[in-house]
Amino acid sequence: MTIKIGDRLPEGELREFIEVETEGCSLGPNKFNVADLVKGKKIAIFAVPGAFTPTCSEKHAPGYVRLAADFKSRGVDEIWCIAVNDAFVMGAWGRELKAIGAVRMLADGSAEFTRALGLDVDFGKAGLGIRSQRYSMLVEDGVVRQLNVEQAGKFETSDAENLLKQLA
Repeated sequence: MTIKIGDRLPEGELREFIEVETEGCSLGPNKFNVADLVKGKKIAIFAVPGAFTPTCSEKHAPGYVRLAADFKSRGVDEIWCIAVNDAFVMGAWGRELKAIGAVRMLADGSAEFTRALGLDVDFGKAGLGIRSQRYSMLVEDGVVRQLNVEQAGKFETSDAENLLKQLA
């Protein structure tokens, strides 16, 4: 079953490559429980089929990095980018996009969280395996308030500008 507006996010874990060690977060990949991360927060989430892929790198992720301050000014606590990649890849991609501090680059390496959302897609014929559909959502205290799932091969509704408009 695919997640929809009004649903609570499923249980799951995501990993993030931490650049600077802090109390509770060691340098390198760290595992986070989704339920703990969303508690009491408003979060803009977008997912991409893969890091370093053309549309994801040239259009989707850069929009969220560029508009991060606008999201924060409208009450969004965090912006997450989720992809079915490992935390090392997501960390490297975040550095390339200059996303560190603006967008959390979260890895769903085995697609477990993505499958729980019902937003997985099989790109095995293209040699890419299981990936995430392209989408954006606004989550408040773990509940989906907005959801924009793209049709296969499209980039029309999950962009940063559209999600920002939905916050108004």
